[in-house]
Amino acid sequence: MKFPSNLPCSAVLDSLADGVFTVDLDWNITFFNEAASRITGVPSDEAVGSKCWDVFHSSLCDGNCALKTCMIDCGRISNKSIFFIHADGRKVPVSISASPLVDADGKILGGVESFRDLTDIQMIRRAVEDSRRFEDIIGKSKALAKVFSILPQVSKSEATVLLLGESGTGKELFARAIHNLSDRKNGPFVAVNCGALPDNLLESELFGYKEGAFTDARKDKAGRFALAAGGTIFLDEIGDMPAKLQVKLLRVLQEKTFEPLGAVSSVKTDVRVIAATNKNLTDLVEQGLFRQDLYYRLNVVTLNLPALKDRVEDIPLLINHFISRLNALQGKDIDGLSEDTLQILMRHPFPGNVRELENILEFAFILCPSGFIQVEHLPEYMQPQTKVTTSSDNMPMTMEEVKCLAARRALERNNGKKMATCRELGISKDTLRRILTNCEEQDS
Repeated sequence: MKFPSNLPCSAVLDSLADGVFTVDLDWNITFFNEAASRITGVPSDEAVGSKCWDVFHSSLCDGNCALKTCMIDCGRISNKSIFFIHADGRKVPVSISASPLVDADGKILGGVESFRDLTDIQMIRRAVEDSRRFEDIIGKSKALAKVFSILPQVSKSEATVLLLGESGTGKELFARAIHNLSDRKNGPFVAVNCGALPDNLLESELFGYKEGAFTDARKDKAGRFALAAGGTIFLDEIGDMPAKLQVKLLRVLQEKTFEPLGAVSSVKTDVRVIAATNKNLTDLVEQGLFRQDLYYRLNVVTLNLPALKDRVEDIPLLINHFISRLNALQGKDIDGLSEDTLQILMRHPFPGNVRELENILEFAFILCPSGFIQVEHLPEYMQPQTKVTTSSDNMPMTMEEVKCLAARRALERNNGKKMATCRELGISKDTLRRILTNCEEQDS
């Protein structure tokens, strides 16, 4: 449909809420609508005639120009997220679309680009993210919300807490959150990894020693329990604590006293104990490797921390959180993840949980100079593998068989979770149910 010849084109473009500008083949701006002036802070008469990079200073002006790509490939780019620098110096997030300008003969005359200000959307997104933060723990999933709902009450009590969960689920973060929300928040928080120290060293680290207790004990040394007085001690990997120390810890919990190595009298302690493990303590008790009485002393309040694979919806929030933190720490300006990179992370099982996700992003920050993290910036084991074609793959298939195969493989990748499968395939639950029903009919 042709544009009506009796309508002033510039008036129509000035009525748009989105910024619009055009350039000639020498990258001189030839048109700059009113919204473009409002969003950039640059008056139209100042922008027109200037080089586009002198006006925008965008994240694509370092060699990845969207307009240039469109003009070379004679293609279009839609809804690409970038930022540019406003006239007052602040960064403005925008979504751009670009295409070449051609005459009636198909000759390229320049390019046109429109851009939408995403500042308000980002502010709303940040406000929502803040509402999904509990201390330094990020998440909106039901599994995490259940833990969040009881954490304040648990924190206010003086009860011993046992944190259970896979490695990398953030047990120390939860322990710190309990401490920070408790009446002991002004006291020290002391963390000890019981599995990282040899048995004899762990005892002296926990309870301290007196001068002359052993050959190198030239003076008294306070242990971690003494250093945590009035606060909280976090005993990570409690399942690795040797039997000898389990007895001493039991006494601390029962009588609130302990004896430093070489001491002749007990020392009173005022410490709240939070313990954590990724092992099954019930099994260890049955195997005689962990004291049953200590297990029940620790197991006053038990919090089961969900694995990341059980709260996939939290992955985008965690990614935004880690990117913001890494940008601040490394002085970079990474905008986020490309869509295909995000899809790879959403499908990954994350055996290393949140810690693995953080490590992946730290690796990507090394390779990604700016802009959006792409698939090639991920570690080698995250790269899509070229599938080896087998003879069965070359067998002709009907469309229903292809759908069936895709649905079943997606289900397998998502450990049988139908909602995650729907998200991966971009289909509704009803559609997935219908495909699976057809699969069963084909099998019978």
